[in-house]
Amino acid sequence: MLARRGHHVVLVDRDGGPDDDGGWNRRGVMQFDLPHFFRPAVRRAIVEEVPELWSALQLAGALPALPPGFPEEMTGIQCRRRIFDRAMWTFTSAEPGVFRLTGHADSVAIDDGRVTGLVVDGARIAADLVVVASGRASKLGDELRAPGQGGSCGFSYAARQYRAKSGVDTPGWGLPNMAMYDGYYAIVFPQDAGTITALLVRPTSDARLLELRHNAAFDAAAAAVPLLAPWTDPQRWEPITDVKSGSNLTNAYRGQRAEDGSVTPGLVFIGDAVCTTNPAAGRGVALGMSQARTLVALLDEHGADVSRVAEELDDWCTDNIRPWFDDHVYWDKTSLARFAGEDIDLNARIPSDVVCECAQADPSIMAAAGPYLGMLASPRIMDTVQDKARAVLATGWRPAYAAGPTRDELAELILTPAA
Repeated sequence: MLARRGHHVVLVDRDGGPDDDGGWNRRGVMQFDLPHFFRPAVRRAIVEEVPELWSALQLAGALPALPPGFPEEMTGIQCRRRIFDRAMWTFTSAEPGVFRLTGHADSVAIDDGRVTGLVVDGARIAADLVVVASGRASKLGDELRAPGQGGSCGFSYAARQYRAKSGVDTPGWGLPNMAMYDGYYAIVFPQDAGTITALLVRPTSDARLLELRHNAAFDAAAAAVPLLAPWTDPQRWEPITDVKSGSNLTNAYRGQRAEDGSVTPGLVFIGDAVCTTNPAAGRGVALGMSQARTLVALLDEHGADVSRVAEELDDWCTDNIRPWFDDHVYWDKTSLARFAGEDIDLNARIPSDVVCECAQADPSIMAAAGPYLGMLASPRIMDTVQDKARAVLATGWRPAYAAGPTRDELAELILTPAA
């Protein structure tokens, strides 16, 4: 987007890209072989900003995902992260005005209080603007902004990818299919090229389910969980990865400003460097893409006034990104409480996941829940149906756990030697 607006872009990445033989061990991207679904906002950004990239993604195997009966604007992207990243890498590498530099970003270079570039493997690279999009674990530029907020989301997960054997039908839903069991979540992600990813999400505090990170334990659990069993049946599906686990997952938010409220001219942060949410909800790429589009629009408007760009980006993120962080902090907190046996507190805010479930009893709630789930509207839209959800819950109705083994039963299963 920046290059197409006439900017000279140097893209610094410590990863050297795909190997000549087609392999790729994506450095620093723990979610590379974990499940993904790219929400409608991601596809819309690509189509509106770089339409040729949408064609390249489809040629690489990505599929438009639109469930039957949904409006066109709800089309997402059904694709493994590995395929998505490879297409992005190849496309970006051929883009005029974008230059790749493989190396480690050591520090931000500053002269007279203004960013003048980046130090990469000890060498200074001059730049008028440094965009830090280096993820949740990066420390780059930490000393130039105030500490963030948040911490562990309280959940960990394990996932494995499978490919359909010859003649086996693949899921036709177009969206991830999730079920909440007594003490854990299970999700099936339809992907590209006849593949799916099976995911089990557990409270991090339950160490008994750590064994899920091993292939045999995961397959035994998947065979016992009704949502996963048909899509991991060894007669119909074959695993194409070992189990990949995700831990130390966070809900975190950090703005652009220093503790005194100032910004560093020539420096901005976007993506996971600003906000992370529990990845089971699949919001990260959509949040990063929306920040990128906003940054580009602000540079179009303010040009060389990079301090104003950073200030307005921070204000925009407070209004448009921070609500997703707040929403998921509350969602995870209340989900863990329900797993621990607590009832939903009708005197408190009804968490968004429960509001969406209440649409089963009051379909009019979907007018807000649909745009929220597609990330086409802010979580604030759920304020408009709080009273409707509370009325449903006041009748005694509660979201039911799916039929299947409880967390205790699952733990016993995978800890049994026979498993």
